[in-house]
Amino acid sequence: MATAAELRGYDDDELATKLIEGRKELFNLRFQSATGRLDNSARIGQVRKEIARVLTVQRAKEIELAEAEFASAGADNATKEK
Repeated sequence: MATAAELRGYDDDELATKLIEGRKELFNLRFQSATGRLDNSARIGQVRKEIARVLTVQRAKEIELAEAEFASAGADNATKEK
């Protein structure tokens, strides 16, 4: 299980891969649960939290990128006005 701090070090492709793997695992766990073959029911909650961590880190990176673009656009506009 990767912590949020570890996930922040991953690039966008690695985060997308982690998200896909997590969603596949969650699907399989739910399928096992429905068929009565699930051994560790706590794993469903763990996987859901891992998915949430990945989504949170992805969103934080999107926000950082948007803020950086906004700041650079604001600096460009300030220099044009002078």
